[in-house]
Amino acid sequence: MKLKPKIVYGDLLSQDVEVIVNAWNRNIIPWWLLLPQGVSGAIKKKGGTKPFKELSKLGAIPLGGARITVPGKLNYKAIIHVAGINMFWFATEKSVTESVINAMRLVNEKGFESVAFPLIGSGSGNRGEEWSLGLMKKAFETIESDARVTIVRFKRGG
Repeated sequence: MKLKPKIVYGDLLSQDVEVIVNAWNRNIIPWWLLLPQGVSGAIKKKGGTKPFKELSKLGAIPLGGARITVPGKLNYKAIIHVAGINMFWFATEKSVTESVINAMRLVNEKGFESVAFPLIGSGSGNRGEEWSLGLMKKAFETIESDARVTIVRFKRGG
C-alpha cells in the first residue's frame, strides 16, 4: 500500500513506534568526536552510546544510505541511522530522498510495523523544515509498505 505518513509535532523519542530513524552523518567522523546535537544528541543522552559504538563498526555510510543498530537504553526494537547530509553539512534533494527510501527498505526487510522519522536535513543539514518535509512526503509517495509511518516535527516538551 502507498504510504501516507502521519505528521505530528513533538519529540521523536516519545513516539509509540517499533523503530526510530536517526538523521546521522556518513560515519566518516568518529561519533565520539562529534558534539551531540539534534536527534543524535537526544538519542545519545537518553539511549547511551551503544548504538553509536555499533554504528561505528559498520563503516562509512553512503550518502542517502541507512544502517540499523540496537536501540541502546531506548524502548524501541532498533534505530535506523541515515546519512542525510553531505561532508559540507548540507542536505540535498538526493540525500533526503534516498535516506527515506533506504530507511523504509530496512523497515520492510525487518518487518517492522511502525517507524518514526525526524525531518531529515532540517537541522544540521542546514535546510528548513518545509523543504525537508516536502521532499520526504514526495519520497514516501514512491514507497510501498504496510508499516505505519510518522514524521515528527520537533517541538520542545511535545
